[in-house]
Amino acid sequence: MSKLIIEGDHKLTGSIEPQGAKNEALQVISATLLTSAPVSISNIPEILDVRNLILLLEKMGVKVTRHAKGDYTFQADDVNMDYIRSKEFVEKCAHFRGSVLVVGPLLARFGEAFFAKPGGDKIGRRKIDTHISGFEILGASIEYLPEFKAFRLESPDGGRLHGKYMLLDEASVTGTANLIMAASLAEGVTTIYNAACEPYVQQLCRMLQQMGSKIEGLGSNLLKIHGVSELGGANHRILPDMIEVGSFIGMAAMNRSSITIKNVSYDNLGIIPDSFRRMGIALERRGDDIFLPEQDCFEIETALDGSILNIADAPWPGLTPDLLSVMLVVATQCRGSVLIHQKMFESRLFFVDHLIDMGAQIMLCDPHRAVVIGLDHRLPLRANNMLSPDIRAGIAMLIAAMSAKGTSEIGNIGQIDRGYENIDERLRALGAQITRCND
Repeated sequence: MSKLIIEGDHKLTGSIEPQGAKNEALQVISATLLTSAPVSISNIPEILDVRNLILLLEKMGVKVTRHAKGDYTFQADDVNMDYIRSKEFVEKCAHFRGSVLVVGPLLARFGEAFFAKPGGDKIGRRKIDTHISGFEILGASIEYLPEFKAFRLESPDGGRLHGKYMLLDEASVTGTANLIMAASLAEGVTTIYNAACEPYVQQLCRMLQQMGSKIEGLGSNLLKIHGVSELGGANHRILPDMIEVGSFIGMAAMNRSSITIKNVSYDNLGIIPDSFRRMGIALERRGDDIFLPEQDCFEIETALDGSILNIADAPWPGLTPDLLSVMLVVATQCRGSVLIHQKMFESRLFFVDHLIDMGAQIMLCDPHRAVVIGLDHRLPLRANNMLSPDIRAGIAMLIAAMSAKGTSEIGNIGQIDRGYENIDERLRALGAQITRCND
């Protein structure tokens, strides 16, 4: 198992550019299955989860051409349906979360698909009900096959799905994306209410519009998709990853360093910059860059009535849950206290035990809430040996280790690699002392 060895307490300096957005990449790459025409996508992050999806598409018979780093063309004109019906395919899908996004395209275009219970982060139960119930509303029949440990979905008489109205039980990002893709080739109009409206879902819709799809309501939670009989090709560029942007803000703050984050697509960051400002972090917008000046102290805001700050995740345009782990770590060295409320996943805060071992003052109230008492850099964190349980806890541990006194180790870093491309190399360029060891 690979690990990172981090010598902490080194200042960072210089500039860094975020990779392409992982969540958008998984959606738009899956959408290439909707057409037999070539689809070119640039700024693809070459991280583990994305590479696994590309390998899966190649196994399915999709022609994949890599022109340069992050620049690919996909053509699904000879998809191997025998492989897609095989147990091997279902087992591969079960090993990584991003595979759920091929279900909608396969069902819409070929009339059948398997929905395996997906793997991924160990952050608690992740429902698939939104996907399944949405496909049923569009007319798909659902059958559970115990020998495959998966659901088999089939469109009516093996033909096209039928557009309908649906009210989602939750604003699921992957659920919304899956249903948009399925509805794009359905007969008639599909209306999705309580749809997720993240920038990455908007980007998926824009690419589908290039391909010939008719979608109304971009940026809102009410989408109308006018189904078409076939889709064509497209050229698409993926947005920068907002989670990387937030992670780099946290790193600069914890190390009291001055860095510039380049080409962040600031207008698509939503509430993220202001959420860090509420923790006392002074960040400046400079064109499409973010400049972080060196600061010795970060003072957390309090409410007008004097109560402590409550930072909670919420569907877009609320704060993404993927940054709460980073914000929790940053809070350990701010001045003041904050309640971190992780509403969506019941196991994502359990990594705080490692931070407590490092000297952080954190009270874990329950699986969803933690109170952090900031130490204002009076007591720096101590080095520690840790294992990463998921992508976001892994990057939070890395940020903590970079600011700690002494040398830390983080194992199971495959979890970090799933979401952050060559993170050790990129941070060394800023002055971090990080070594990767392959056991």
